[in-house]
Amino acid sequence: MREFEFTVTFEPGADDLMDVFSEYPSLSARSSTCFTTDDRMWRIDHVKGEREALDAFDDVFLDERRCNECFDVVNCDTTRTYHVLDRKANSRTVYTDRREVHRCHSIPHHVTDHLGDGVVFESRRTRGEYRWRILYPGERAIGDLYDDIESNLRDGLELEVSHLSRAGNWDVDSRVAAQLSPAHWEVLEAAVEHGYYDRPRDVTVAELASVLDVPRSTVQYRLRTAEDLIVEQFVESAL
Repeated sequence: MREFEFTVTFEPGADDLMDVFSEYPSLSARSSTCFTTDDRMWRIDHVKGEREALDAFDDVFLDERRCNECFDVVNCDTTRTYHVLDRKANSRTVYTDRREVHRCHSIPHHVTDHLGDGVVFESRRTRGEYRWRILYPGERAIGDLYDDIESNLRDGLELEVSHLSRAGNWDVDSRVAAQLSPAHWEVLEAAVEHGYYDRPRDVTVAELASVLDVPRSTVQYRLRTAEDLIVEQFVESAL
């Protein structure tokens, strides 16, 4: 398995939706599911931001007259449907179903057209950038794919290639679990079991140290380093 990343950057005014992300730095969107065939793409996006940012996002993203995934033309004559699956004050979950037509193709269409079946997509929108991470089977070169995407970008959009590498761990929870040592897990499990993370706390660090029969400073260090790793990976996955 191989993976690669690239970013499409947008100049101001080149895309109404990306202009919203540029205007509201608190706004970000990530896809948890994205599938495509020769003539159709469907996906689920999770969007977060302040209320004003989400209102602006709704006005543009949910407008079925415009295309949110078209990089070759501003808009095109194709069917697209959006369903808001969850709406909260600071978040949205949106299902998208759209048809692929000539000169109105999404990034996933170009990727599967070159790499075939078995491709997995991850994407994030923040500010003026639309980042993609792609996982695919085999060893097929992707130079032609980059050329194809770049040649189909309209004015004001630019492709930046990040890297090509062997596949890594795609799940943030698994990445954290793999990096935490058995000692970290021991103190975290004890902390949860004995109510260290309850509000108010049911146990102190000193009491945890007594339960685990290790020095207080050791418990404090393991809690802090484990929490630092968990928060860092969580924030990184949300950006």
